[in-house]
Amino acid sequence: MSKEEIAVILDFLPYGYPLEKKMMPLAQAVGKEHFTLLQLVPRRGFKFEVGTEVYIGEGKREEVQYILGRCPGEKLTETSKQELESFVEKKVIEQPEKYVQFFNEAQAINTRLHQFELLPGFGKKHTQAILDAREEKPFESLEDVKERVANMPDPAKTVTKRIIEEIMSMQRNNLFT
Repeated sequence: MSKEEIAVILDFLPYGYPLEKKMMPLAQAVGKEHFTLLQLVPRRGFKFEVGTEVYIGEGKREEVQYILGRCPGEKLTETSKQELESFVEKKVIEQPEKYVQFFNEAQAINTRLHQFELLPGFGKKHTQAILDAREEKPFESLEDVKERVANMPDPAKTVTKRIIEEIMSMQRNNLFT
């Protein structure tokens, strides 16, 4: 898997995590490409603003001293959780073709479980309805999915929820991360 080059700051903790002895400034961030949760240590004197993009790739980094490592989902601050949700939602809306392709190409995982059933709120009925609709003709947009499948939850919101589930806790079958 390729590494993240750019991360988006979700929250900045100038004194580190509360209740931890280390008083080291720290930023919680998400990788722009693969949605990797990271903990970043800023260079001396740098303060990160929520929502700003920082370079974390190879070579010289202007604002980031080093990457402390992955950030466990349970350590995310409330601000980070809110920022993560809006970041993921924005990415889904900006790149709908990637997710429409999922609805057009998703396969059965085994004889009893389909990839669609891993989406929050989806069961056998939604799965069958999607399969029937895409057999007639491929979906052209997320809106098209919603219109052609009866009682369908908003596909963009559903995909966003699933991505956040995958980011926050290691899932057995990741669909998007």
